[in-house]
Amino acid sequence: MKDPFLKEPAYTHGQAQRIGVLLINLGSPAAPTKQALKPYLREFLSDQRIVELPGWLWQPILRGIILNTRPKHSAEKYAAIWTKDGSPLKVYTERLAKLTQGLLGEGGHKQILVSYAMRYGQPAIATELAKLKEKGCERILLVPLYPQYAASSTGSALDACFRTLLATRNQPEIRTIKHFHDAPGYIESLANSVRRYWAEHGQPSKLVMSFHGIPKFALERGDPYHCECLKTGRLLAEALGLTKDQYEICFQSRFGRAEWLQPYLSARLEQLGKARTERVDVICPGFVADCLETLEEVAMEGKATFLSAGGKDFHYIPCLNDNTDWVTSLTTIIQSHLSGWLQTSTDNERQASRQRALSHGAHQ
Repeated sequence: MKDPFLKEPAYTHGQAQRIGVLLINLGSPAAPTKQALKPYLREFLSDQRIVELPGWLWQPILRGIILNTRPKHSAEKYAAIWTKDGSPLKVYTERLAKLTQGLLGEGGHKQILVSYAMRYGQPAIATELAKLKEKGCERILLVPLYPQYAASSTGSALDACFRTLLATRNQPEIRTIKHFHDAPGYIESLANSVRRYWAEHGQPSKLVMSFHGIPKFALERGDPYHCECLKTGRLLAEALGLTKDQYEICFQSRFGRAEWLQPYLSARLEQLGKARTERVDVICPGFVADCLETLEEVAMEGKATFLSAGGKDFHYIPCLNDNTDWVTSLTTIIQSHLSGWLQTSTDNERQASRQRALSHGAHQ
């Protein structure tokens, strides 16, 4: 009879128990090409958390129209932001994992292993969870890198993790981080990023905080994302000492014909341009790492929209990426969710436990 579950790693009595931390980001194609975009978009747009339509209705549209037209156009956009090291999102997420691992180790938590995975594309969530188990992680903290919870982002990432657990015979203990939209360290990291940018480039007429949009019906059905974006924006404005007329909150990346959260960034930038606004700065607090939606959609397309409408000067403030204070803040958030797990056995206790097991006939 075929085992219905995934193969388990070899078990050794007395093996040091470790704690795994899995950072999860959205993902990107393997290359900025039409060939690489097609499977990536197929996986992304087949997720019912992303497109809430019945498969019988959506899949013919996806496979018959979208996957035959959109990959080429998307590949051109990715090519505009691709680096010599690959996708910016993947590069920064990998750095964040390494830096967080290092900081935890410096704090005396060398039993913690930090890895990263992508919801769509590589490295896959199932693969990275298996690697953590192989390295002795009996406890794993899942950290979707979305500050504000949305069913289509955090919810989808956790779905993928739980599907892997459904196929796992010996499941590890699991904890999750739902959101950190109002975490003091996250807000202060954003504020510091803005302060550093303004210290070098001066202050704008208006600061626009742009968040990824979701369909309005998601809000009406109980998704907390909109409220969490507004709270992040308010807290950031307060940290910067801004008045209500010095900043505003917008939403970007609309897809399809349904109404999405408003105001739309592109429409608002056009209005600000027509009003001959002297300078607009845009920051994207919903993204912790720069990606297609920030570098191409905002820094390039948004700039073109604002300037062509009559605006004077446009600046894009980069995401937190691998800023030192953000690494420190994320490490603090992680540690707060590991409370109780950091009390582990000493090496002597583990060795004694191993010897007791062997004396009772346990396998090496």
